[in-house]
Amino acid sequence: MQTVRAIIADDHPLFRGALKQAATALLDGGAVLEAASMDEVWALLNQHPGTELVFLDLMMPGADGFAGLSALRAHYPDVTVIMISAHEDSATIGRAMALGASAFVPKSAPLATLSEAIAAVLCGDNWLPEGMEPQDDEDIGRLRLLSRLTPQQLRVLKMIADGLLNKQIAFEMQVQETTVKQHVSAILRKLEVYNRTQAGLLYQSLQQP
Repeated sequence: MQTVRAIIADDHPLFRGALKQAATALLDGGAVLEAASMDEVWALLNQHPGTELVFLDLMMPGADGFAGLSALRAHYPDVTVIMISAHEDSATIGRAMALGASAFVPKSAPLATLSEAIAAVLCGDNWLPEGMEPQDDEDIGRLRLLSRLTPQQLRVLKMIADGLLNKQIAFEMQVQETTVKQHVSAILRKLEVYNRTQAGLLYQSLQQP
């Protein structure tokens, strides 16, 4: 089986095709696969857990805003994520980098810019286009706390944000309610909040592009 080096995750076929062509030329060997939804991203990563790069569109179907990036970083911490977005404001860039993206490439940027981003992240560096600065304020600082959560805790947090009670979460996860309570306690501690409402609001902020 051919080694998979990257996944292009975008729901626009023409943009995805151009990005794939550029990435294939820039990456020396290995396959570059395409995904048109977040579900397809999960399926490909499950099949190819050694994937090095994911080019992730912020508005990807199923990504649920920045929640997709957060979940991707929690489940596959060794996969480097380059965020691709038509949103180029400093707040969006700041949120992407705070949640674990290694680079941010505007969709308006020329493909040569993509080459710079790939070269930087393959060397282990973070990268932003020249002249672009990420916003860094208290709200974005709090988003960084989400990286402390395990995949299971992130799943519990999503259900808290959806308004589910502990017993309902236990049913969905097929675990004991005491296990859910332990997860909730750990979530509140790691996110440095005092109650479920505050935790749920922090997760909901991920869903806003």
